[in-house]
Amino acid sequence: MDREWNDNQPIYRQLRDRVVAMILDGVLKEGDPLPSVRNVAAEYRVNPLTVLKGYQQLVDEGLVETRRGRGMFINAGARSLLLQGERQKFLGEEWPRIQATIQRLGLKAEELLNGPQPSSKAAPSKPAKPDLPEEER
Repeated sequence: MDREWNDNQPIYRQLRDRVVAMILDGVLKEGDPLPSVRNVAAEYRVNPLTVLKGYQQLVDEGLVETRRGRGMFINAGARSLLLQGERQKFLGEEWPRIQATIQRLGLKAEELLNGPQPSSKAAPSKPAKPDLPEEER
């Protein structure tokens, strides 16, 4: 997990989002334990209650379960649940802005799929330097 914090969002929410990213990226899989609250708090120099609040959000969302005396574990189906939610969020919030930018710039599907292409214009060549007489070299 990244050690930098964004001032625009509470730290507990950023912790929650980092765990979500780890699940989506396959770093944490179904049945895997979350790092302990104490370890995360010590490693990132945050209050254990902050870590617990972030973890509790994951529990409330049904992504993580608490096993008394053993810790917190990723629930079965957590990744597919997250994918469904993140896709909806992307299509509802981010895609309309991206689509508007695409239209504003007049980009074509081919350009988007193939990425930037090298310019067809050749770079202007520099005039060749005349050979200097040996005594001037």
